[in-house]
Amino acid sequence: MSGPHESGMFAGLRGQLQEAAAAFAGGPDALEGILLGMVDDVDRAVREPLEIFPVCHHSPASALAMARRLREKQPKVVYLELCEDMAPLLTELRNCRLPVAVQAFAGDVDGFPADWAPLSVVAPVTEASAEYQAIAYALDTPGVELVLVDRSSDHVFQWDRRGEQAEEGTESPEEAEAALHGEAVGVGIGDLRPRFAELEEHLLRHGKVRHWSEWWHQYVEVPLGDSDHDTYRQVMFLIGSLFRRLAPGEGSRLRVDEDRERYMWTRMREHLAASGTDPEDCLYVCGAFHAASRVEEFGVRGGSDTFTISPRTATTWQYGLIPSSHAAIEAQFGLAAGSVSIAATEWAKGLRRTRVKPYVLQGQAGKRKSAGKQTAVVPAPPSEAAADQLSGFLRRPPVLDGLDEAELLGWSVDIVRAARRNGYLASTADAIAVFETSILLAGMRDRAKPTPYDFQDAAVTCIEKDSVPGRRDVRRLVEIMMGGDRIGQVGYDSLPPLARDVYDRLAPLELKLEQRGVRRALLDMASRPELRACSDVLWMLRRLLPQGAARPIMGERRLGERSIQESWDLALGTHQRALIELGYEGVSLEQVLEQRLRRDAYGPQATTATVLAAVEDTLLYLGSRRLADELGTHALKVLAAERSVDGAPEVLRRVRALLAYHRTSEPVLPAWIESFVKTGYAHYCTLLPTAFRDEDATVGQVAAMLGFLFSMESLALSLGCDRTQLELAVAQSHPDDPSKTALLWAAQVQLGTLSRAELRARCDGLLDNPLVVPAYPRYLSGFVHALEPVPGLADVVVEAVSNAFGRLPDTVLLPWLPLLITTLRSGAADLVPLMVREAGRTFPGRLAELDAWVPPWRMPGTDPFAARPVSPVPRGAALPAAHPATCDAVAELLGCDEGWASSELPTPSGAALMPAHPATCDAVAELLGCDGGWVAAVPAAAGAGAALTARHPATAGALEPLLAAL
Repeated sequence: MSGPHESGMFAGLRGQLQEAAAAFAGGPDALEGILLGMVDDVDRAVREPLEIFPVCHHSPASALAMARRLREKQPKVVYLELCEDMAPLLTELRNCRLPVAVQAFAGDVDGFPADWAPLSVVAPVTEASAEYQAIAYALDTPGVELVLVDRSSDHVFQWDRRGEQAEEGTESPEEAEAALHGEAVGVGIGDLRPRFAELEEHLLRHGKVRHWSEWWHQYVEVPLGDSDHDTYRQVMFLIGSLFRRLAPGEGSRLRVDEDRERYMWTRMREHLAASGTDPEDCLYVCGAFHAASRVEEFGVRGGSDTFTISPRTATTWQYGLIPSSHAAIEAQFGLAAGSVSIAATEWAKGLRRTRVKPYVLQGQAGKRKSAGKQTAVVPAPPSEAAADQLSGFLRRPPVLDGLDEAELLGWSVDIVRAARRNGYLASTADAIAVFETSILLAGMRDRAKPTPYDFQDAAVTCIEKDSVPGRRDVRRLVEIMMGGDRIGQVGYDSLPPLARDVYDRLAPLELKLEQRGVRRALLDMASRPELRACSDVLWMLRRLLPQGAARPIMGERRLGERSIQESWDLALGTHQRALIELGYEGVSLEQVLEQRLRRDAYGPQATTATVLAAVEDTLLYLGSRRLADELGTHALKVLAAERSVDGAPEVLRRVRALLAYHRTSEPVLPAWIESFVKTGYAHYCTLLPTAFRDEDATVGQVAAMLGFLFSMESLALSLGCDRTQLELAVAQSHPDDPSKTALLWAAQVQLGTLSRAELRARCDGLLDNPLVVPAYPRYLSGFVHALEPVPGLADVVVEAVSNAFGRLPDTVLLPWLPLLITTLRSGAADLVPLMVREAGRTFPGRLAELDAWVPPWRMPGTDPFAARPVSPVPRGAALPAAHPATCDAVAELLGCDEGWASSELPTPSGAALMPAHPATCDAVAELLGCDGGWVAAVPAAAGAGAALTARHPATAGALEPLLAAL
């Protein structure tokens, strides 16, 4: 490409580079081709009729040069390297406090792999960036058109090769998650960094710097800060060409870059043809890497109809503004920590030094309003063809700025003050040491003036003698002092409808929720019933937003429970990005929550516990019976398809809660719960024998299955289930694990196939067998887990533990005591309190009573069904005779005027009734088919039963089997 331009403006520079290449390489070779090719790239870009303005990502020098050039040229059309579908959103920047990011978001994908969702593209905008200057100029200047020419957000992912990116090395998931932009794909103007690793390492080593941002600041930003327009353009063209020609191979990234350049030049030619605008009145703002392009479509006279733009997919994209920050930009674009904050400081210093008036959007949040009416700027007359400024710039020695002692001294004092506020033992001597060390480090790195990076290293060396966990390090303090991690904010008018609805519904709280930081909200629903609506919104936000956005301090929400007073810590301003992205999913919180619940319940990885959790959240936050019934019916299908018991504990807990809620709040149970209990009863009975034998199934999971079967048994039997199925399942279970064996014994006790006496005998046999004693803690773990399905065994568990401590010698007990404690803590921590309460009821409460105390299980047993001796005299017969006056008073009160009975022997009450009413006895005998007559009289002392048997012996014989059946 060097042939046609041998006599051009860069002919002298070509000759010098040829001589240099021959001197270094000993003759023509690849080095000469690279050097002369770089000059050809610069020459080609400079001669383009459509002025190309190369920039670097968030560079103060680029922003200063852009603001200066816009006031000189006053272009009518500004072509900007930014996704073309983001253009309608740029006017909303007026309502924001920078930095913010323009975002394109797609939750449901159509045409992309499903595992890519959600798709997100962000383009951060800071005040110290060339793109913001171009946007502000175009939007606030009448008659100026702003045209975005880069590929659309859809094409960003069409051309994406995620597998190849992973091979090339991308940002780690941890770093992406820590960034404010999340996992979004970042799009910025002028991502200018060498892609040749050896080149970057060479530049950093010889530049005596640690990071690329520091090298760029020292060797590009500072020299170009006060340069003229032609010099700036030619130097940026040269740097872009160097990095482009040294890019490794023809990888996918380079192919995507070339396609982007073809895309942008195609769009610009289409616009020029449609509008008829003169290219001389246009300005093309792009990254320096793309400015030195070598594609055939380059230029307004480049090849036409050589690139076909593919159509977009059917994916629906949503657009909005999200807050950004300096740290988020640094993390996403691989910049050094604090470099964007330092760039903002350099931008402010450059404005004061050069007296360039920047462009600011009218009404920009955080900016003072103009005091007077702005005067129109007269465009500068067209300048002559640019001369070769590159040769002089390359031969010029570095400008050694004088030491600004006042600035460096102010930095030193400020960092010591900040260090003392953060707990460091810093003093005036440390400020002097930082000042002198900064100058020393700059001299060692061949700099006359210490840079902010030199000052940062000096502060860390002199102040941070030791790193203390939980304390801000000095490097971070320097970043804060240099401008800090500024975090942008999106204005109310630029928020999506959902976010605005949230702020409107929380307005009764009378808090400034749009500001960053934590706000304490106190809700007294008893005195202010209108705050119940705010409480509902806050609980939904807690469910949808990240942890910390809405954190309850006092109050809770459970099934069937509502707090009358609540206290919240709200940080909606800090988590504004998450709130904005909720607006991409729906127009209200209720709609988004319903969509997420459905997605969780119907997802490919959904389990029965997941679906039941969605049902519970539906009742808690939405109160939708329709959705709860739909998800509950789906839980039946998921349960029937499961072949493992991993989620049994969670299923048991949630089903119990839902069952208790519906029993107390509704007259009848929902149909899906009844079906779930029937299905679950049969399902767990089927899996029970396998679970007892499965080594992967824990004892807690098997205990949860038994808990479901025993606690839901009455309801399941009333719905038509057969208890025989459970008995057969337990009979077919033959576990090998000691803990599961103990659990099986507890189930047999519950079913009645094993008595408590037999269970105690088995436990005693375990302690008597020295081969089983080492495994006894595992048996105890099984017994403790058995308290879930059989809580009535708490006394047996306490007895088993007490017998072990009482019978085993210390030589046996002490070695497995740690095993017992760790087993109970890890496997049954929530069931141990039940055992402790039972022990508290069993053991004496005072130490003095312990010596005489006898355990209940060692007391002689008594048969509760044994016959008790009956006194011949009825109870209470001696009391009236001992106190006749009391009996007379009661008789007189009741109106009984009969006297005392003269018989000394008590007469049974039924004996006098039979002779007095013989017809009744005859009627009963006839009804029973007994035709026997009366027999001889029976002594009255024999009682009523004896008289009845004597009179009608056949009647007594007929009643005997009936009484036995009862």
